[in-house]
Amino acid sequence: MGTIELYRRSTIGICLTEALYEMVSNFTLGPELAIRVIVHFDKSMAEALESQVKRTVAFMGHLHTYRFCDGIWTFILQNVLFKMDGSRENVGLVKILACDSELLLK
Repeated sequence: MGTIELYRRSTIGICLTEALYEMVSNFTLGPELAIRVIVHFDKSMAEALESQVKRTVAFMGHLHTYRFCDGIWTFILQNVLFKMDGSRENVGLVKILACDSELLLK
């Protein structure tokens, strides 16, 4: 279930939450139904991420900054080279957040 927290912080997760909040605020949707939608979407997204994501990505770059706070690592990399399935992509700045998956289950 750690994948739930990851997608919820993504664009699709934020947009879903905002849309449901707006619908509940406008009395277009009841709060109970909004919660059921979120639970169903959480399960569907977790299943999709676990079963359909098959690619691996390798990357390297210059470590500019790192920190550890409240069980979460933050890495800021510069001049990053991503390699995936034979393709390469250079990116100027990348921020990576990483935590122990056990923290997501609490």
